[in-house]
Amino acid sequence: MANSKKTILIIEDDKFLRDLITRKLSKEGYEVFVAVNGEEGLKKTKEKKPDLILLDLILPGIDGFEVLARIKKEPLIAKIPVIILSNLGQKEDIERGLQLGAVDYLIKAHFTPGEIIEKIKKFLE
Repeated sequence: MANSKKTILIIEDDKFLRDLITRKLSKEGYEVFVAVNGEEGLKKTKEKKPDLILLDLILPGIDGFEVLARIKKEPLIAKIPVIILSNLGQKEDIERGLQLGAVDYLIKAHFTPGEIIEKIKKFLE
């Protein structure tokens, strides 16, 4: 029987934030996978095909913009909604992220973990 639990992949190199969001999402009943850099994030996206991706932009190795661009080029994973969660708050960064196909762009400083979870739930309903 297929597990109807929604899966979320968090691509984030900040351990504190990653652990915090993982804990909160697990408590809400989601299955959470994590990746600490862009390469690992792409690999896990292809393997797990999560229902949603929470993506940081400043990552070791390939950055989040590149990860997003590559996800959107692959037919099997292109439809997965990606929410960017970043410290980059410049208008150009936000526009670039949305143009590359992100469904939302959250600036870390502007959202509490609880609000981030609410945003995620909205896209998974």
